[in-house]
Amino acid sequence: MITVLKIIFSILFVWMCYIVISTSIESNLFTEWDFLASIPWMRATLWDFYANAFVIYLWMCYKESGVVRKILWLILMFCLGSIASCAYVIIELFRLKPNEGIKDLLIKRNG
Repeated sequence: MITVLKIIFSILFVWMCYIVISTSIESNLFTEWDFLASIPWMRATLWDFYANAFVIYLWMCYKESGVVRKILWLILMFCLGSIASCAYVIIELFRLKPNEGIKDLLIKRNG
């Protein structure tokens, strides 16, 4: 199961990097921000995203013991979103020992 999760999260990571990079090449978020901010569903989507990012970040805070790592992941989560969350899960999956499973992924603390 851990190997399957490594594959899934790696695919998601690569896919999100591709989507963000290709969209950035096609469209500049900063020049289109006024238009995008005027769309109610865009505002709702952003609030939804940041609420979800905050929930995932709380899990990261539980997992991480160092303040510097917590601050680093906060910045990465709120700037990179799904890319950062997939990267975090991939790192955690590769930290697992051969006899550890999903429960350890979710509740085992670092440091």
